[in-house]
Amino acid sequence: MEKMLLKTTTRHVRIFTADVVNDNLLFHPNKLTLDLDPDNEFIWNEESIDKVNHKFAELVEEREGKSLDDYELRKIGSEIEGLIKYLLQNGLLSYNPECRVMNYSMGLPKTNEIL
Repeated sequence: MEKMLLKTTTRHVRIFTADVVNDNLLFHPNKLTLDLDPDNEFIWNEESIDKVNHKFAELVEEREGKSLDDYELRKIGSEIEGLIKYLLQNGLLSYNPECRVMNYSMGLPKTNEIL
């Protein structure tokens, strides 16, 4: 029986049990691929992307030897969401005003008027 690609989606994170080959996702039972902020809700800088990638690698390494099932993928996605919120709240990330829908999914931006 052929295994099926697993995918978990949170608001800003998609995780696949796949490898990217020639811009296509190919099922891989021991590889996770991260699609970060697919709706471009945030403006990213290299430091923020590095922090997310580092945390993702850490979370994947912690699960080495465990089954990469839907439950584990959701746990990883939730932890990455928490990191994104932390980065936003600490000014390391900002909302993208060019995003097609501004819903402030991680809370209202902090401005001098609000502080």
